[in-house]
Amino acid sequence: MTERQGAVLEQALRLLVDGGERALTTAGVARAANCSKESLYKWFGDRDGLLSAMIAFQASKVRTLDVSGGVLDAASLKAHLVAFAKDLLDVLAGDVSLALNRLAIGQASREGSKLGRLLEERGRRQIGRRAGALLEAGRKAGFLAFGDAEEAYGALYGLVVSDWHLRMLLGEDPGGLKKNFGLRAERAVDAFLTLYGRKV
Repeated sequence: MTERQGAVLEQALRLLVDGGERALTTAGVARAANCSKESLYKWFGDRDGLLSAMIAFQASKVRTLDVSGGVLDAASLKAHLVAFAKDLLDVLAGDVSLALNRLAIGQASREGSKLGRLLEERGRRQIGRRAGALLEAGRKAGFLAFGDAEEAYGALYGLVVSDWHLRMLLGEDPGGLKKNFGLRAERAVDAFLTLYGRKV
């Protein structure tokens, strides 16, 4: 994705947050991003393609550093996991992710709605694949022990996210929750390493 396309997606996400689903039209995005509708169709296809790109772009903000087992040590593994956990919390607690999830929930019973599936495939699974590669590197380096990578990632995700995301989706003020994200990320990773870490 080019820098220009990323800037367009940022504008599309902002439109969604500010105006809801009705504001997310190709004409509205083109105006906000100062580009042509033809460019939007060329880059992203139809509206579902635009939504898919928006979700993938948002998911890409959760960083998982590219590491190999040969250069990974216990301290750097923990640092990578904490950085991932903090990014995950920051992204999920942002106005954009909350708006996307609320929109998907609102459309869940609507026949033909694709947003929930797009969030799962282009959002959560994309993040999970990248986090899984980090966990696999930790296992190959001998610092983690697990039989099923998806199960291990599910445990990490659950420890990091817990119930606070649901509470935010239901309207709880995120201010107090966000203040503790760094501590929450470290505690979640410590708990994960207690479950899956190997002493070497």
